[in-house]
Amino acid sequence: MHVASLSLTDFRSYPEVELVLEPGATAFVGPNGQGKTNLVEALGYIATHSSHRVATDAPLVRHGAQRAIVRAAVVRDDRRALIEIEINPGRANRARVNRSPVPRPRDALGLLRTVLFAPEDLALVKGDPSERRRFLDDLLVARVPRFAGVRADYERVLKQRNALLRTAAATRAGRRRGGRRQEDDAAFAAAGAGDVLSTLEVWDSHLVRHGAELLAARLRLVDALRPLAAKAYATLAPSSGLADLEYRPSGLSTDIPTLGTNWEPLAEHLRAGLAEARQAELERGVTLVGPHRDDLLLRLGELPARGYASHGESWSFALALRLAAYNLLRADGGDPVLILDDVFAELDGQRRRRLTEIVAPAEQVLITAAVPDDVPPELAGARFDVMDGSVTRVR
Repeated sequence: MHVASLSLTDFRSYPEVELVLEPGATAFVGPNGQGKTNLVEALGYIATHSSHRVATDAPLVRHGAQRAIVRAAVVRDDRRALIEIEINPGRANRARVNRSPVPRPRDALGLLRTVLFAPEDLALVKGDPSERRRFLDDLLVARVPRFAGVRADYERVLKQRNALLRTAAATRAGRRRGGRRQEDDAAFAAAGAGDVLSTLEVWDSHLVRHGAELLAARLRLVDALRPLAAKAYATLAPSSGLADLEYRPSGLSTDIPTLGTNWEPLAEHLRAGLAEARQAELERGVTLVGPHRDDLLLRLGELPARGYASHGESWSFALALRLAAYNLLRADGGDPVLILDDVFAELDGQRRRRLTEIVAPAEQVLITAAVPDDVPPELAGARFDVMDGSVTRVR
């Protein structure tokens, strides 16, 4: 797989830009703040429908414009597909494949697969659990695009259930201020909120169904990633300890290994976890059990990487996760496009050499760098200079 062309309209700093790309290594070189990352961010957006830099779409649209358009021609097994995403902040995005509209933007997922390395990847090790959940879910969708629908369904149900819990919490708080404290759900229902609780049961069923399917898929994914991440870490940092991954679900009293990775038994334990957390949820007005609160524990030896790993070890672990994702996608069939956004400047000489050896054979590698010396000689292919909003090919 490789990207043959990239076209942007009102994306980030670019009113218009057209690039012709080719297999092998391509470097975008220029000082910081000139728009190098915007180019590779656009490709990442086509692949995942999200940015590795910001959480919302609004910053992706050039100031003063109403929308942005990202378009890429992707070649896979000698077949060419033109993918176009129209980004409309505050409104529904739209997608076209080979110039024909698709019913939903997510129907275009899977046509381009990328693995993106960036300085922000340190958050995979040092950041909040949401960073690691996103890593898993983006990789899950890249492998099996239908899980974009499963994730969207779960998030929709979670939003509705949280709204209902907020209503219930506000009602309980109001009655307490009136001197009528409810001690349990039965008293709460007798006080006139039984309709809230019965509706909550309905949303429980939806949450359990979609949540169990998402949880089972994540568990299978972590099982596949573990040996790949350990091998990649040992290659990048052979003198450090053994890297390992462990999925940590929220609100499940039974050990995950005894449940397996089928969604049916997981659904029963999710349901039990929701029942156990019911009183706390009604008090706090938020869903406390489910995949949205799970974490991926990263370990070096016997210690968690977060809080114990050095800066270099954290970088190696983050790179190992991305390399594991790359190798997993390759095993599924076809090299994904590798994107290295200002990564080599962050690495010492040893890690730079080892990473270069690993990525050099890839079908297509796209690199951003502030200066030409940040691009390893082994990855010296096509080069574009990026300066003052202009992208110029120099070799």
